[in-house]
Amino acid sequence: MLNPQLYRTSVNWDDIPATDVRPGVRRKVYATDEVLFAWHELAVGMDLNPHHHDDFDQLVLILGGRCNYYVDGVPHPMGPGSMLLVPRGAEHYIEPTEGPCINVDVFAPPRADFLPHAWRPGQG
Repeated sequence: MLNPQLYRTSVNWDDIPATDVRPGVRRKVYATDEVLFAWHELAVGMDLNPHHHDDFDQLVLILGGRCNYYVDGVPHPMGPGSMLLVPRGAEHYIEPTEGPCINVDVFAPPRADFLPHAWRPGQG
């Protein structure tokens, strides 16, 4: 079990410290054995990062700001409350157009490369 202390523990994003990933990108990660949430604060003008995942789909939720979310070269204008499912294998990236853009990505199963950065109860 990834972390049994997470069960029945209420957590607020404000209590999870952010990590600077690269200029214009800050990340918070929360994960269980079954699902991972990655919260991103994205600045307008940040370096774009086209990439793909062969092993899992990605569910995108925009909580604030605005962006174009590109999937296989097609832009999807998104704002607060917008969701998008990115299929495994599709090249994708986000371009903030009004910020900060707050983006939450959901990965099930958890994305292995993000797990070491996941918040744990008792951390600052």
